[in-house]
Amino acid sequence: MTSKEKAMEAVSTLLKYIEGDDSREGLIDTPKRVVESFDEIFSGYKMEPSQVLSSTFNGEGYDGIVLLRNIEFHSTCEHHLQPFKGRAHVAYIPTERIVGISKLARIVDLHARRLQNQERITNSIADDLESNLDPLGAAVIIEAAHGCMQCRGVKKQNSIMTTSAMRGVFFDKSEARSELMQLIRSPEL
Repeated sequence: MTSKEKAMEAVSTLLKYIEGDDSREGLIDTPKRVVESFDEIFSGYKMEPSQVLSSTFNGEGYDGIVLLRNIEFHSTCEHHLQPFKGRAHVAYIPTERIVGISKLARIVDLHARRLQNQERITNSIADDLESNLDPLGAAVIIEAAHGCMQCRGVKKQNSIMTTSAMRGVFFDKSEARSELMQLIRSPEL
């Protein structure tokens, strides 16, 4: 494991690469600030999906779609270390247990707060719902804008990438998928 001091030295090296010198007043504490911000930005490595999704309640026979939509998130592209941000729509159909609503947002954050690609976040959330809640179905749709597309390379400012993962009845039954899409598109409050 690399120490905090080694990480700060690496940031100092990058500053020297970028600016030629890291001793300017505005840069003196930058290595420390960057490493501290990384501790927060990449805090998903310190969380376990099973712990996040362990707070469940009796479903009292509810067998409809549970959907939390427009969950905003920020992540970091593992290819260029550029930010990407967007919103996730997370759904499941419970069998016996329902999960606390905030846990759906937390499971998105857990995966977003790691070096990522959007496809992996989408699949990982669906896999976690399936393995921890044993639902009839799980679905995740993510829409995001990527910094690596906006500020470098093709420089497309308004492109949005959409990914989806459908499990169980959302994959097998078109009626469940259609109902989910109607709920996602319903008007804002």
